[in-house]
Amino acid sequence: MKKLLLFWSCIVMTSSFYAQELETILLASDDASKLSQNYLNPAIKGLMYSMNGGWYSTAKTHKKLGFDITISANVSFVPDADQLFTFSDSDYAFLSLPNGDTTLPTIMSENNNEALVDVSIPVGDGTFKVASFDMPGGITDELPVNAVPAPMLQAGLGLPFKTDVKLRYVPKLNFDDDVEADLIGFGVQHDLMQYLGPLDRLPLNISVLAAFTKMNVTYNINDENATDNVLVTNGKAEFKMNAITFQALASLDFPILTLYGGLGYNLGDATAKMKGNYEVTYDIEDSSGNVISTISESVTDPINLDFKANGVRATLGARLNLAFFKIFADYTVQEYNTVSAGFAFSFR
Repeated sequence: MKKLLLFWSCIVMTSSFYAQELETILLASDDASKLSQNYLNPAIKGLMYSMNGGWYSTAKTHKKLGFDITISANVSFVPDADQLFTFSDSDYAFLSLPNGDTTLPTIMSENNNEALVDVSIPVGDGTFKVASFDMPGGITDELPVNAVPAPMLQAGLGLPFKTDVKLRYVPKLNFDDDVEADLIGFGVQHDLMQYLGPLDRLPLNISVLAAFTKMNVTYNINDENATDNVLVTNGKAEFKMNAITFQALASLDFPILTLYGGLGYNLGDATAKMKGNYEVTYDIEDSSGNVISTISESVTDPINLDFKANGVRATLGARLNLAFFKIFADYTVQEYNTVSAGFAFSFR
């Protein structure tokens, strides 16, 4: 179960490097970071929104030492506008699209076609370093839906003062000897009905929630193509993602059915780094376009990207209560709308 949870959480990101050899983007020189950020942005943003889902299925807290074990799947849908990004020559110092395209697919695009990108870097003596590489297309056709999944395994425990603490934890795991991932999260949910006198006898429950989830993914970049003009030594990609949510919760808790909702705010930040040593090879052309020589250059730790995913969220959901067994589903309206569903074993 643990491997399943983390595997699906990190597969969206690692697919781009494994299957599409995104390290060839280093031929873009100083433009590589901007191009990488535009390409990866929807997958990383979607994952941060998904990481904030599935924290609750009721506003009611446990009795003292009551507990639950919850397994949920959160799926954040990528808006159509984020399937493509605009490519403008003026945004890049050295890049152009020879086919005349003005947009390129992101990793979460339905368009899986590669796009040829030309690189031309002035050397300063009337010559140019030139190269071409294929910008990868989207990977949506490899997924059931155009969405970013983040399954979660979670436990909750009731403390005094009608407060629940929640834990998400998966220790560091390895996949295929190259991918390494871990996840940890903490949440606190506090009941407010206890301060409202006789209203606490109603099926209505009101509480507040604060929660944090952190996920790390690293993997080795293997040099699998000796003809792509990029030689990889000790290549590694690192992703670090943090997701925080603050919400006010309300629920109507009946013996068989619970209706619940939440209103709050998400904060998410992430970094993506490409580390290691990379040797990139260019042709040298004169002003007439004639190749006169080649040149190789070494770059170390070439990419360091930052991502943000902040905004208001509103959730509505329902839960079926079958004694200690619960089945729930909810829908969250936010920048990347999210569906969460799962089941729980809950006691007291």
